[in-house]
Amino acid sequence: MWPSCRNLRHHGGMTRRLAEVARKVGVSEATVSRVLNGKPGVSSSTRAAVLTALDVLGYERPTQLRGERARLVGLVLPELQNPIFPAFAEIMGNALAQQGFTPVLCTRTAGGVSEADYVELLLAQQVSGVLFAGGAYASADASHEHYHLLTERNLPTVLVNAAVEDLGFPRVSCDDAVAAEQALTHLTSLGHSRVGMVLGPPDHVPSRRKLAAFTAAASRTGLDVPAEWVGHAMFSLEGGQAAAARLIERGVTGIVCASDPLALGTVRAARRRGLAVPHDLSVIGYDDSAFMNCTDPPLTTIRQPIEAMGRAAVDLLTVQINGAEVAAEELLYEPELVVRGSTAPAPR
Repeated sequence: MWPSCRNLRHHGGMTRRLAEVARKVGVSEATVSRVLNGKPGVSSSTRAAVLTALDVLGYERPTQLRGERARLVGLVLPELQNPIFPAFAEIMGNALAQQGFTPVLCTRTAGGVSEADYVELLLAQQVSGVLFAGGAYASADASHEHYHLLTERNLPTVLVNAAVEDLGFPRVSCDDAVAAEQALTHLTSLGHSRVGMVLGPPDHVPSRRKLAAFTAAASRTGLDVPAEWVGHAMFSLEGGQAAAARLIERGVTGIVCASDPLALGTVRAARRRGLAVPHDLSVIGYDDSAFMNCTDPPLTTIRQPIEAMGRAAVDLLTVQINGAEVAAEELLYEPELVVRGSTAPAPR
């Protein structure tokens, strides 16, 4: 959470406050004073830096400056336990800093501050824009009212990965259809014909895309994917374990997962049943998040090009912040199959 707002005229005196802001920016107290009093003779970049320092330090802006947006950008993530989200945060945070913005990290927690609450807080902080990665926009059954607040305020916003239709924001996504086809092609090339999927919740849009592409590709190759070979779970190791256990009981020899934690849960489920991965069961993850090459066995997975995606999301956001219009379209980035030790020829 950011600090609570403090008035520059109180809390120990104006001079100490000016000094604190000046140290933060690396300018003189006189320069800070000129900005706060709307005096000329200060460059636009220095002026923006002083206003950003006020926001970061939690001071109220002078009344005449409150209508201006801060050079803060909200970075809203669903969690930090899945390594893919800290990775996105690092890439986008660095890209924002290079363009003179300060990222404000907002992470949802169970029973804690909701995504809608964060949107209200960010609007109150006069942020310049918001980047979302893996938000409620990916869940068809979730409430999306807080996104309409952003639209009403005309606040620059970019979504990372697939969203429900008609939100009206530009999106940067990994191509879920290509990912599913890559995974199925790899397993069928190894002789697997009983291939299942462990996906996110049924209303999760990227999971829906993966399933549609997977079943279409299977149909083209003459394979069946009965409904009982598809499991849905919350995105966690435990969720993956529970869903995969049911699929293993139904005789699948390969499982394609919608995240790396789901895949690690699948490996655990196999071992709990005395099966070896990949000798008895092949497992494919999704993301290629940190340390997946260090698991036992190293995880075969679909790599999201998060560096390119994160930088593209920031570029789309800053173009909007600078006043240009950006079409509410989806940029699709192609994933890459990374073959490691969790897949092998189908058992005979």
